[in-house]
Amino acid sequence: MGQYRDVAAGLRVPTRSLRAASPDVWSGFEALHAAAVAEGALPAKVKELMALAIAVVKQCDGCIAYHAKAAAARGATAPEVADALGVALLMDGGTASVYGPRAWAAFHEFAGTDMTDHGADHAGARRSTDMTDPPT
Repeated sequence: MGQYRDVAAGLRVPTRSLRAASPDVWSGFEALHAAAVAEGALPAKVKELMALAIAVVKQCDGCIAYHAKAAAARGATAPEVADALGVALLMDGGTASVYGPRAWAAFHEFAGTDMTDHGADHAGARRSTDMTDPPT
């Protein structure tokens, strides 16, 4: 199947069971989720990239699987995912150096692309450690 497809599949039965045991809470969560990732001022694809980066920072393999799949389905590209995961690395440091590659692998698994052909070569991108503008 695939590692991250297996993660998502492994969560299906217990999630359905918990949803049945607490339907009002899960209904509220599902409505929140739908509203949060809907098209709006930010495109849904960008919202899924944000969710994927947050999943890395939160160190959640289930969230990584789900949002990597959704980012791929919404048309995210490998360079876009790489940029989002770079922000996760900036904000979280060491643990994102472990969970970021997991998210990268998950994205490629769901996108059906080869992760060694990353396409993250940003022609003309500034590669500098100049920190004249401090991070916010």
